[in-house]
Amino acid sequence: MAAPTLAPTRPTPPSDRVLTRRTRLFALPEVRWAALAVAFFLAGLAMQLADGPQWLWWGLYLACYAAGGWEPGWAGLQALRDKTLDVDLLMVAAAIGAAAIGQITDGALLIVIFATSGALEALATARTEDSVRGLLDLTPDTATRVAADGAEETVHAADLRVGDVVVVRPGERIAADSTVLSGGSEVDQATITGEPLPVDKTAGDEVFAGTLNGTGALRVRVERRAEDSVVARIAALVEQAAQTKARTQLFIEKIEQRYSIGMVAVTLAVFIVPLLFGDTVRQALLRAMTFMIVASPCAVVLATMPPLLAAIANAGRHGVLVKSAVVMEKLGATTHIAFDKTGTLTRGIPELAEIRRLDERFTDDELLALAASAERPSEHPLAAAIVRAARRRDLRLSEATEFTAYPGRGVTARVGDRLVGVVSPTASRPADQSHSPHTAVDAFHADGYTAVVVTCEHRPIGVLALTDRLRPEAEAAVRASSAVTGTAPVLLTGDNRAAADRLAAELGITDVRAELLPDDKVTAVRELQKDGRKVTVVGDGINDAPALATAEVGIAMGGAGSDLTLQTADAVVVRDDLTAIPAVIALSRQARRVVLANLAIAATFIGVLAVWDLAGTLPLPLGVAGHEGSTVIVGLNGLRLLRRAAWERAAGIRD
Repeated sequence: MAAPTLAPTRPTPPSDRVLTRRTRLFALPEVRWAALAVAFFLAGLAMQLADGPQWLWWGLYLACYAAGGWEPGWAGLQALRDKTLDVDLLMVAAAIGAAAIGQITDGALLIVIFATSGALEALATARTEDSVRGLLDLTPDTATRVAADGAEETVHAADLRVGDVVVVRPGERIAADSTVLSGGSEVDQATITGEPLPVDKTAGDEVFAGTLNGTGALRVRVERRAEDSVVARIAALVEQAAQTKARTQLFIEKIEQRYSIGMVAVTLAVFIVPLLFGDTVRQALLRAMTFMIVASPCAVVLATMPPLLAAIANAGRHGVLVKSAVVMEKLGATTHIAFDKTGTLTRGIPELAEIRRLDERFTDDELLALAASAERPSEHPLAAAIVRAARRRDLRLSEATEFTAYPGRGVTARVGDRLVGVVSPTASRPADQSHSPHTAVDAFHADGYTAVVVTCEHRPIGVLALTDRLRPEAEAAVRASSAVTGTAPVLLTGDNRAAADRLAAELGITDVRAELLPDDKVTAVRELQKDGRKVTVVGDGINDAPALATAEVGIAMGGAGSDLTLQTADAVVVRDDLTAIPAVIALSRQARRVVLANLAIAATFIGVLAVWDLAGTLPLPLGVAGHEGSTVIVGLNGLRLLRRAAWERAAGIRD
């Protein structure tokens, strides 16, 4: 498959995106042929059940054969040139054999199953490629470059070269990985590092392509070309990992070559040997086709699929979208779970954690009321957190006048007759060191908090500590994850070490890997995968997408997840309940046990019927009845996983 072209494209409006995706669905030839096969099959079945003319429903079934079987049949014939026996070709041959002995309905159903499976695989591949292309929509199409004479010109972002100077105005996305030359602002770089709060940027700081500038203007120098930027490397990592994982198969498919070759060899022997001993061609063909039907792997495939599909449906009802049977099977093999921090174990929303007073003339409530009154006109996320905290305490806020925002440094405003400031620690340098905020600030920073200083008439009167909000179910989810896998979870985050250690201590996580860029997370996942360990990664942001693609199973938090992360992930927690993750792993293990039981049942039926056909004369109706009977039994056994009790058992609600 050719790699997708990762050229930046202009963002498409939401309404157009929906139309494009619907159109693209039927633009895939696999989907069109599968839909046609299903339509012919349903029409033929309706005619057959309505006692319509035999020639009519036979014709419809044959049309189903042609629509759904020509592509896998042709691919199978091409595989034969490489001395490989494709199971799809075997299924087409079995379907043709079924038609040859009058069981055309069974054959058409087999064609429909395989055509639909191929269409779903093609659709998943196309969606992944689309999401990789869409990743580069983060970077703007144009940038404002400053010429040597100081004149500004608008250029394509792809045309920027290392050393170019670019102006980034408030609210614009940064066009290239750069270094700040002058100016100050706060930059939201959660898409790259996962940090929950905007980061203050001044001269000498690094900024990344695709991140969002805040309220100040920046003049930056380009350090990397567009194709070498961090966001481009994320796209490349996702594409590479997705192509590697696309080769993953269900357990039953891993033995298809041996089974297929053996079945073909025995079928030919069943046809040829009786002829050598004087049997008629019709009788030998009937025996061979009967053997092909009873030994067909359909029963084995159906023994595998219903439990996995039932588990997928049950998980879906409880807020977890598992994208395929392969994923559901692999979930049960998980030995290690790695959690992202921001947006996964936390909400990604700042909240006030602590107040430290520096002036005893003010109470905590008075200090917070002054800060919230000054911050109320601001749109900064930290300002919103301070205002929310004041309102939760039912504090009365005053009108702020003379409001001034200093990008990257804070705000000042007149509250009543006082000049109040809420500023970054670096912007607060009091002449009176007895009221220095730096001891409190350093203590908060050591604990992983973000600190801001509240001033009154330019004099520090207190320090506010802010932090990301922990999900209420995070502790229970971490505990359940340890129980279901038998190993302690790992924390992978781009956030700073102090914040990561503080959160890990709250949750009881001991393996903490902090300050990771997206490719660092991929390296960490590959280290965890050593010695055959099976890793499931849980994340939400674009920066998590490469790690999700690299892991055996990637799970995205659906509420806050980016489009790329949701497309890359193998499963999505739609309701944002972390406890659903260990539950779905436990449900997958239930499904694996049912699959093993079903394989034993199917193998027993196939073995008995095949031996009967080889050693004696198995009547065709009895062979079909036995074959279909085994299918019904294993199907019903698998459907047990649809029950609510199966999920409750997996979630630990009942033993």
